[in-house]
Amino acid sequence: MTDPVPFLRLTGITKRFGGVQALQGIDWDVRPGEVHCLVGENGCGKSTLIKSVAGVHAPTAGTIEIDGEPVLPLTPGRARKLGIQVIFQDLSLFPNLTVAENIAIESHLENLATPVSYAAMRALAERVLKRLDFVLDPGANVGELPVAERQIVAICRGLAADARLIFMDEPTSSLTRSEVNRLLAIVARLKADGIAVVFVSHRLDEVVEIAERVTVMRDGRKVGTWPVGEVDQRRIANLMTGLDIAHEVVARDMDAAPPLLEVRNLTREGEYADVSFTLRRGEVLGITGLLGAGRTELALSLFGMTQPESGTIALEGRQLKLRTNRDAVDAGIAYVSEDRLGLGVILKQSIEDNIILAVLKDLRGGLGLIPAHRRRALAKEWVERLAIKIGGFDKPVQTLSGGNQQRVVLAKWLAAHPKVLILDSPTVGVDIKNKKGIYDVVAELAGQGVGVIVISDEVLEIFATCDRVLHMRGGRIVEEAIPGRITEHQLEERIYA
Repeated sequence: MTDPVPFLRLTGITKRFGGVQALQGIDWDVRPGEVHCLVGENGCGKSTLIKSVAGVHAPTAGTIEIDGEPVLPLTPGRARKLGIQVIFQDLSLFPNLTVAENIAIESHLENLATPVSYAAMRALAERVLKRLDFVLDPGANVGELPVAERQIVAICRGLAADARLIFMDEPTSSLTRSEVNRLLAIVARLKADGIAVVFVSHRLDEVVEIAERVTVMRDGRKVGTWPVGEVDQRRIANLMTGLDIAHEVVARDMDAAPPLLEVRNLTREGEYADVSFTLRRGEVLGITGLLGAGRTELALSLFGMTQPESGTIALEGRQLKLRTNRDAVDAGIAYVSEDRLGLGVILKQSIEDNIILAVLKDLRGGLGLIPAHRRRALAKEWVERLAIKIGGFDKPVQTLSGGNQQRVVLAKWLAAHPKVLILDSPTVGVDIKNKKGIYDVVAELAGQGVGVIVISDEVLEIFATCDRVLHMRGGRIVEEAIPGRITEHQLEERIYA
C-alpha cells in the first residue's frame, strides 16, 4: 500500500533570525486525519516551525505545499483560509467574551459589514460543541472557565473556521490526567472527521498513547520521523536530548529524621477534610490524586492563602496561625504554584526583579533603599546555583524557555531559605532534560534538610522524586504509599480506579 498524499508538506525549510539559525533544512509532512506528535527540547525549533506553517514567520528558504500546491508566501489569514489552525499554550482567547463569541469570532471578523447576530453565534457554537459531544454553556464567560474547558473552546473556534489541520502546542501542560483523557478523546473525534492534529507535548507517555507518527527535533534540525510503534518513551527522550535519561526510584527511609511540619485534622468545607500527615526534615513527600482531590486547595492553606476551618499546622513543634501568605513566608514556608505564568513570575519584569521579589526587606540598606550591587549579587548567585540560562539579568522572564522560567520561580523562593518548600506541578510545560534538572534541585534541597512537598498527577514524577506518597481522593488522604514497595502501574490503577 502507498502512503496517503500529505495534506501538508515542507521541503528544505530554513529560517534565520539575524545570525541565529532557528531551522535548517526541514523536510516534513502531515497526512489527512493523522495524529502526529512533534517533540523536542525547549529551543529546538518546534515553535518556529509551527509559526512558519501558520504564516507568522516567512521561511528564509524552502517550500510549503498544501494538497500538493505551493502556498508561499503565507500570511496568518491565508493559512487559516487554507485550513490551518494553531492553538498556542496561552489559547489566545478573549476572557471577557462568552464561549459563543470566542468560537464564532473568526467568522464574524470576515464579515465586518454584517450586523452581529448573537443568535447566529450561539447556534454556531452549539453545532460545533455537539460535533465534539461536549456540553458547555455558550453564554458562559470564558474567563471564568477552568483551563480544560477553555481548551475545548479554542478547539471549537478552529472547527468553526473549517480547520483541516490543528496544531496543539502543549495542550495538556496544565491539565490533570482525567482532563487529559477527555482531551485525547476529542482528538480521536477530530481524527475520525478527517482533521489532522499535530500534538506538541513534553509528556512522552501521551505521545506514545495518541500518535501515529512521531517527529523529533533537536537544535533546529529534524532528527527523524518514526511510526509510534517503533519508539518508546526512553528512545524518544534519547533522540531529543542525546542523553540516556532513566527515571529511578529514589525513596529513602526517613523515619529516623525529626518531624518538621505536622498537620493534624485539617478541614476546609468543600475542599479537604480531616487531613493529617507529618513531613520530616529532609524528606520529599509526594501528594497525588485526581482532579478535585483537594491537593492544591490543601497547599493553599499550608501557604496561608486560605484558612482551614479546623485542625492545626505546626512547624518545628510550634503551632502556626497562617492568616496570609506573608505569615507563611515569615514562618519559613514557600509555595511554587502550578500556575507558573499567572502566579509564579511577573513575565514582563526582569529576571533579577523576579528573583529578589520574596526577599526585598532583607536586601534593604540605609534609608530603606536596596543597593544595586546586593540585587545583582543575589540574582547572580541563584542563576549560577540553578544553572538558569539567561541572556542578561535585565531581560524579561518571558524571554526564557519554560524550564528556565520554572527555575526562576524556584530561585525566588530558595533565596528566602525556606524550611518547607511546596512544589505544585513543578514540571508543567518543561522538557525532559529540564525536568531532570528540577528533580536534581529537589534532591539537593532535601539533602540540605529542607522538607519538600511535591504535588503531581504524574506518577513517574512522584517516583523520580519522592520518599513517600500520599494519595488524596475527594479531599481526604486515602492511603500512603512507598515508591519501590508499590509499582508505578499499581499506584496509577488505584488513582484511576
